[in-house]
Amino acid sequence: MNGFESLSKPLKPRSEVAIHTIHPTLEQKPRSKYNVPDWFNHNYAISHDAERSRNVSHQVRQDGRRLINETYNESWWNKHDNDVRISDRLDEIDKWRKTLEYTIQDIDREIQAIQTTKQQCERYLEHMRSPLGQFSTSYYTYFVLRKIILFLDVALENHVTRDGRKAIDNVDDEAERELKKEVYVIDGIKRQLHQQVQTAFDQIARLTEAKQQLVRDLQDKHTAFAICEENLQLNEFSPNISYKPDPCRPIKGQITPEEWLAFSKYNKDRAEKEMYESTRLRENIFHTMGQSSSDLESQQKASEYSLRKRLHELERALTELEWQKKQTQEEILSNESDIERLEKAIRDKEPMIKLAMTRQENRHSRPGMDLVRDEVSYGLCDEIQQLKAEKRALEDQLKQAKHAWNILQQQLHRIEDEIAVKSNSIMLEKRALETRRRLNTEITPNTEVDRNRQLLNMDTSGLRPVLQSIY
Repeated sequence: MNGFESLSKPLKPRSEVAIHTIHPTLEQKPRSKYNVPDWFNHNYAISHDAERSRNVSHQVRQDGRRLINETYNESWWNKHDNDVRISDRLDEIDKWRKTLEYTIQDIDREIQAIQTTKQQCERYLEHMRSPLGQFSTSYYTYFVLRKIILFLDVALENHVTRDGRKAIDNVDDEAERELKKEVYVIDGIKRQLHQQVQTAFDQIARLTEAKQQLVRDLQDKHTAFAICEENLQLNEFSPNISYKPDPCRPIKGQITPEEWLAFSKYNKDRAEKEMYESTRLRENIFHTMGQSSSDLESQQKASEYSLRKRLHELERALTELEWQKKQTQEEILSNESDIERLEKAIRDKEPMIKLAMTRQENRHSRPGMDLVRDEVSYGLCDEIQQLKAEKRALEDQLKQAKHAWNILQQQLHRIEDEIAVKSNSIMLEKRALETRRRLNTEITPNTEVDRNRQLLNMDTSGLRPVLQSIY
């Protein structure tokens, strides 16, 4: 029971108290009366209750003032703490905004660089099939493209030239394989560049996707920054504040600060990874475009070496054939001289045979007993047989000599035909080597502008400013 409840307790009326009168016979008006102690008690109770009421009121007022101070201070510090939290959150969002903006700028430059590289590679492929006067590019690219086009033209022209070889000289030799390899090298460069163009296209798509993710994240952070900045500017006197229904309710899609940080870091790391891959791809493209010139130069040396080697072999074969022709012609002359001697010897045998036969026949006219088969007859018969045998031997030798002469004539014609084939092959090989001299011709600028670009090392491909902005 507090002070206010004790003050509300009523006093007992006098009718409820026994009244002892001194004069019982005195008639009085019936009414309730109190005793004097009750009167003093009543006054004391009022004073006491009033004092207690004032004490209670004072205590209540002090508690109210203390509560006001405490709630004000607590509210002020809560607002201050939340203002600090919002300010820290603004700083964190702003830091990531700047990080994302710098990353977007970097990825924009990388996209421009890879697009320029891709376009240059596409022009590189396109102009490998086009005349050199139909495009303008950097002097170095012009030099490489001209070498590739010249290599392709010269290789095809060498194939056409060497197809004019005849007979046995039309062989699949080392020079033929090296010339085919030149075409394969050029085709390999084309395939590799075409593959890198496709890879660059895919890389641009991945860079664009990463950029779009960064832009969306940046837009969300701009929105969040504006909301936090607006909240930081609000106070208890702002006109646009009001009660909201259940503001602490769980919102669908809310994430933790760790997830927020991991999402932004993932977007940044992904963009940096794609930029790194793009940079490596550009380096590979430049390496391929530069390596193509070295590969072609190496193949050029191999082809020219094989052509010179083949020419040397043909010249050695031609020298050998000319020596064989000379020896064969000398042998034919000697054979013809021997044939003449054999024919003369055969002709010389005929009078001798006629003489012996005439002698023998004349002795057959001897009469009577003088027809003796004497030693003369035997001698003449032996002489006739010997002369006939010698004539047959000479005739057989003449036939062999004429047969050898015919063989020598056939071989001579064969040698002469082979000399013609070798001479034709040597002429074609020299023409092929003469054609390849164009590959060693120094490329000079066609115009004064190109000459100035060469002297100043100027690049018209549009790639140098992009690379300078990146590095």
